[in-house]
Amino acid sequence: MKSFSKEAVLGLIFAVLFALMALCAPGFLDAYNLSNMMFQLPELGILALAMMVVIISAGIDLSLTFTAALSGVVIALLLSKGSPILVAVLAGVAAAALCGLMNGFFVAVIGVSPILVTLGSMVLFEGLILGITKGNAISGFPDAFAVIGNGSIASVPVPILIFFAIALGTSILLNKTKWGRCVFMVGSNPLATLFSGINTRRVLMRVYLFSALLASVASIIMISRYNSAKVDLGSSYLLQSVAAAVLGGTEIAGGYGKVMGTVFAVGVFQVLSNGLNLLGVPRTVVDMMMGLILILVLVLNFLSAKARQKRLAERGVI
Repeated sequence: MKSFSKEAVLGLIFAVLFALMALCAPGFLDAYNLSNMMFQLPELGILALAMMVVIISAGIDLSLTFTAALSGVVIALLLSKGSPILVAVLAGVAAAALCGLMNGFFVAVIGVSPILVTLGSMVLFEGLILGITKGNAISGFPDAFAVIGNGSIASVPVPILIFFAIALGTSILLNKTKWGRCVFMVGSNPLATLFSGINTRRVLMRVYLFSALLASVASIIMISRYNSAKVDLGSSYLLQSVAAAVLGGTEIAGGYGKVMGTVFAVGVFQVLSNGLNLLGVPRTVVDMMMGLILILVLVLNFLSAKARQKRLAERGVI
């Protein structure tokens, strides 16, 4: 009997859900609505890819959205004071890189649990943002900067083009480079990876750096689209990014994950949220459904892993 990958099954679910919403939700296939979804999806999509890479390494980054917010605030502050767009963007990316390197240092070099390190850095980054902004939003950017989050090329939104480029680049890095293979190895068995001669510290440092850099790209899109930056920029995406990565087939214990699965999962969340909104379903109910979907996927993954271990035991493999 032919078996299908998690990603193929999720792709089928996405197609069925899209068709269902097209039939049931009024205005779902309107050009304006489809364009809105393509403008909204990249924000969560890029953060979900960032979270996916960290989870593959058997870690987690609870500071991800606050790294994005801090990067966005730095960019917004410089833009509002008349700095050139390129200078402001590079400063924001540098700020995010420092956040990622700090997380990576404590996880990889000091050996502190990722959940504890990133929980602490989340509070630290939030405090820094509040200190810079005094709790206010920063706005007033050049018109040219708005093109990043609101512009289109041949009727295709710029943010979705950026998202697809990042998804492709992430897939290549994970599957075609030595670092990518090492990320999977570290997530599967860090001790064996260390004894095989791989510098696990360097691998993990780069994991958290890469995650932070993706967060900075997401922040650039968000502040450009909203024309403002504040302390809670993208904060609602934190748990959604974890949910999208896990729904996309990434093993929460590390060692496995596919970019295509995460892309499909983000698409499922976007279509479901948009369709239910058009149907008049309250936002609280939508959030409850997202949570139930995540729990269901985790249970199914757990049962699937148990069944796989049982089959291997019966064959005498383990």
